[in-house]
Amino acid sequence: MTITTTDHRRTRAASPLWLLAAMAMPMLMIAPAFWNGYPLLQWDTGGYLARWYEGYLVPSRSTVFGLYLHLGESSGFWINLAIQSLATLWLLQLTLRVLGLMQTFRFVAICLSLILSTALPWLASMLLTDIFAGLSVLSLFLLIVGASRTSTLEKIALFVFTAFAAATHSATLGVLLGLCVAGWMARPFLKQRLPLAGLAQASLTIVAGSLMLLSANYALSGKLAWTPGGYGVAFGRMMQDGIVARYLSDHCPRERFKLCPYRNELPATADEFLWGNSMFNTLGRFDGLNDEMGTIVVESLKDYPAWQAGAALRAMGQQLLHVATGEGTNGWIPHTYGIIERYVPSQVAPMRAARQQHWDINFDDVNWLHVPVALASMLALVALLGHALANRRLDDLTLLAATVTLALLGNAFICGVISGPHDRYGARMVWVATFVVLMAAARRFGEDGKAG
Repeated sequence: MTITTTDHRRTRAASPLWLLAAMAMPMLMIAPAFWNGYPLLQWDTGGYLARWYEGYLVPSRSTVFGLYLHLGESSGFWINLAIQSLATLWLLQLTLRVLGLMQTFRFVAICLSLILSTALPWLASMLLTDIFAGLSVLSLFLLIVGASRTSTLEKIALFVFTAFAAATHSATLGVLLGLCVAGWMARPFLKQRLPLAGLAQASLTIVAGSLMLLSANYALSGKLAWTPGGYGVAFGRMMQDGIVARYLSDHCPRERFKLCPYRNELPATADEFLWGNSMFNTLGRFDGLNDEMGTIVVESLKDYPAWQAGAALRAMGQQLLHVATGEGTNGWIPHTYGIIERYVPSQVAPMRAARQQHWDINFDDVNWLHVPVALASMLALVALLGHALANRRLDDLTLLAATVTLALLGNAFICGVISGPHDRYGARMVWVATFVVLMAAARRFGEDGKAG
């Protein structure tokens, strides 16, 4: 395509406007927090924040993320949101640049689309690990595929970011590990498309993240141990599917479990059992039941393999459809309130003044848009990948589409099978599919423009 003088003039005239818009992006990316008047909180936030103060390990609460939150206390946690906003924008622009699609207008348009139609700004505005789940998929991809198009400093930053993200949540680490395994399996067929050095660096982020978590656990608790709670969460999902009740019914006549007297009174959901007022509290919670839950989880896998497989597939399928924004982000988060009141009293007044604490956040209208966009994005992602493979077009965008597809499936399997389907687990990952679809549309639009 020949660029005319008029095109140059139009570009020069538009550039200041789009540069100004790009500069406003860090604020827009955390606009929900500004509207709220305080960083968004969730039920789990308090458990992470308390790790610095309590000095012991809690199931499913990463000490690494707890330390990250502690560093932002003096700013009212706005430093954390600034980091999350800037990291998001950095990875979005770096992905566009590595794939040869970076233009100021395109970057602004894609960012605004994501801000308006996905959970991304709500994730970036929240004191929770979820923002790092989707971003880490992009950073891992860039480490592998973008090695020749990124600087040494960028590679170091990508490595550190990915390792940190892996350390913030076991499910995120599991997804990243699965992607690395898939990369090594695909390399004999793709060869130079998946550079050996990039795959090695990406794999080492898993090791670094694991060491980071173990070190933080030891520093805060004196125990060189992994974050506990895996069996308990899996037990809750199996109980929800009726497997635990069946196991207790089959085994209680001859084996003495603490749960035997309660086998006909088990709650209907895992959340009620683990976090409600159930017999789990009466029997000592994780300290009192962890070994027993572990035994039941392992033995029930042996006793009912077909049932377990069917339940796992159903949970995975349901998790793929659970993509609504805002689960657990409302005014009823007493544990988080209590932790802030106890350990960070200087934040009580601004926290209590926020819209969230006045129940002024309602995600119904938001999800009227977010849910169909998320579901349509996943369908479009599969169509994009299928079309590229049918036409044997194995470029970087196709590799990214494949990576995100595997990440969505891996996330659905890990979260759905172990924890049970939750909207929160889907929303934190599905926006990446929207990002890929927007990039594909931008490239197609650009190609059509050149053809014209």
